[in-house]
Amino acid sequence: MKRLSFAEENYLKAVYHLSNAGELDVTTNSIAEEMDTKAASVSDMLRRLSEKEMVVYRKYQGVKISEKGKTAALQVIRKHRLWEVFLVEKLKFNWDQVHEIAEQLEHIKSPLLIQRLDDFLGHPKFDPHGDPIPDENGLFKEKPQVPLAEVEVSGDGIVVAVKDTNSMFLQHLDRIGIYLGAKTKVTEKVEFDGSMEILVDGKNKLFISKEVAENVLVTH
Repeated sequence: MKRLSFAEENYLKAVYHLSNAGELDVTTNSIAEEMDTKAASVSDMLRRLSEKEMVVYRKYQGVKISEKGKTAALQVIRKHRLWEVFLVEKLKFNWDQVHEIAEQLEHIKSPLLIQRLDDFLGHPKFDPHGDPIPDENGLFKEKPQVPLAEVEVSGDGIVVAVKDTNSMFLQHLDRIGIYLGAKTKVTEKVEFDGSMEILVDGKNKLFISKEVAENVLVTH
């Protein structure tokens, strides 16, 4: 496999996520929005990735990630999420501080280092935000999960992940006492604006907005 540049890896990861793990075709404009760049720059990058057989690119028709591209993207994602675990568990960073650092560390090329890192961490299955960590073969297991917003009144759940990993959102969750593993019970839902009242760990009563409820994922 031809070695990818940092920029190529970032684009490939974006295509993977936008395509719902390769199930959908992705438009140039959606990639440009995700990468905060111009469509012309995206087209140039997609041609480069196409030459390396990472994507199937047809001008004006969008792009589809190839099997080779999925393999490469999953390895970058694996490194990113392992580094996030390391930063939180071993270096005591908060979960809202690690994304940008892991964005830099994910481009380290040494397979041996990543293997040793995985061994050192005890082969974690999920990162600090609840996202699954692919193994060395790109395989991973998702937890069954739904947005808290979809839980009915009197429904119980355990927080297993967050959809939004923006640092301001994570800091907000810290302030109100929502964390991975927290036990939740929906006690009231407001039809007018989608906000809700929940009980956390059987004792902390919280009023949360629809946006928060949609971005906190729970399992029953």
